[in-house]
Order: sequence, then structure tokens, then C-alpha cells
Amino acid sequence: MNLKVGDKVVVISGASKGSEGKIVKTFPKENRVIVEGVNLVKKHRKGNGNETGGILEIEAPIHASNVMIIDPKTKKRTRIGHSIDKNNKKIRISKKSNESLD
Repeated sequence: MNLKVGDKVVVISGASKGSEGKIVKTFPKENRVIVEGVNLVKKHRKGNGNETGGILEIEAPIHASNVMIIDPKTKKRTRIGHSIDKNNKKIRISKKSNESLD
């Protein structure tokens, strides 16, 4: 999975298609990500002594194939490529503008 926490992405399929947000958490083994403000589900939580209960809206994970990273230069969605920098370190680059994503 080429996505990291903090990447700005756009949802390309599903009920939240067209929504943009930052990646909050990644689940590499399941190939899923949680995007801020996208794929909201209602969760019923019982109250305890300190917190009140109620119906909360939380973000649910979505499959990584349903999101694309936003190019920092063109502000459009793009694919991710890899390249080697001057220090022989592998970096992620944008396929549209060859801009570094790291």
C-alpha cells in the first residue's frame, strides 16, 4: 500500500465519491484506510459513569483502492510512482507532475 497517514486523498468510488480528506489511520494488512470526514457511520454507545451515551458518527475504514492521492502541484488526483533520490533513498512521486510526495 502506497498511502501514508497525513496524505490528502479523494474518494473515487462508493457512497462518498468525490469527497476529499486526510488519511487518519492505515491498516496495511487489510489494505484499508480511514479518511477524515468520509464514510461516516452511526455507532450506538452506552454511557458509563464518566461519559454520556448516545449515537455517535465515526469514520469507518474504506478500501485503499477506492481513494487516490491528490497531486500537490496540480491539485488533481494522481497515481503514485517510485523513484530513487540523490541519497539512494526510495521516494514516492506523483505520476502527473513528477513532484515528490514525501
